Amino acid sequence: MTDPSPYRVDKQRVRATFDRAAPSYDEAAVLQKEVCSRLLERLAWIRLQPAWVLDAGTGTGQGLRGLRQRYRRARAVGLDLSPSMLRQAGKGGGWWRKPGLVCADVEALPFADARFDLIFSSLTIQWCNDLDRTFAGFRRVLAPGGLLMFTTLGPDTLHELRSAWGAVDGHAHVNAFFDMHDVGDALVRAGFADPVMDVERITVTYPRMGRLMRDLQAIGATNALLGRGRGLTTPSRLRAAEAAYEPFRNAQGVLPATYEVIYGHAWVTGAPAPSPMPARGVIPIARK
Repeated sequence: MTDPSPYRVDKQRVRATFDRAAPSYDEAAVLQKEVCSRLLERLAWIRLQPAWVLDAGTGTGQGLRGLRQRYRRARAVGLDLSPSMLRQAGKGGGWWRKPGLVCADVEALPFADARFDLIFSSLTIQWCNDLDRTFAGFRRVLAPGGLLMFTTLGPDTLHELRSAWGAVDGHAHVNAFFDMHDVGDALVRAGFADPVMDVERITVTYPRMGRLMRDLQAIGATNALLGRGRGLTTPSRLRAAEAAYEPFRNAQGVLPATYEVIYGHAWVTGAPAPSPMPARGVIPIARK
């Protein structure tokens, strides 16, 4: 289920943009923090006492901190593609108690089979190129009875921004996102049991398009598609995109930025799937 180029994500660009955004991420990531909080709240309805927990795509560590607060006896590991994000996560203190931080791609998890009882992943898998590979990796490192709980973004995300740029040129300015049904189908193909999917739409409002663009840059959520335009955005093209965004301005006089947030969870039953790669163990690169 790999997306064909030019809609594949450039992982080197993803790492670089999140590295640059790490110092400004927490201040600008309003939507991301809200979604992570909502996913953490859903754990209250799950009867599970994990011994090992993985936060896949931990960023600056919000999910990892929440997991350690909820499961105080568990060993919690945070994984992220960006070394700078992990350094930000490692700045926590007090009850943090030196969590393991691992720099790796969620599409190639460097862990032994059946290592974790819970994988938590908030707004990360939309940066993956291959859902089948990603979910197969999650399935491999989850122990029997383990749980995968995640959020990702659906195709209606930032449709206003996509429409505005679409009126200006033919380049992709907004990343492509998987449909909820495709995500559910990929869970089944990976061997997960009892997948549950639901969706909600969250709208963030802005006084002007430029502020939205700055926020996206501040959190590292810039266009990372291989098919993106490589030239500089000229002032005239930016003004044209801003003008094309104006028809979306609502009765309150603000511009909406819509996020289609997909929630999912699924269980592992039986024996773990055979490993498609040699187990390399946990490699912590940052501790506090």
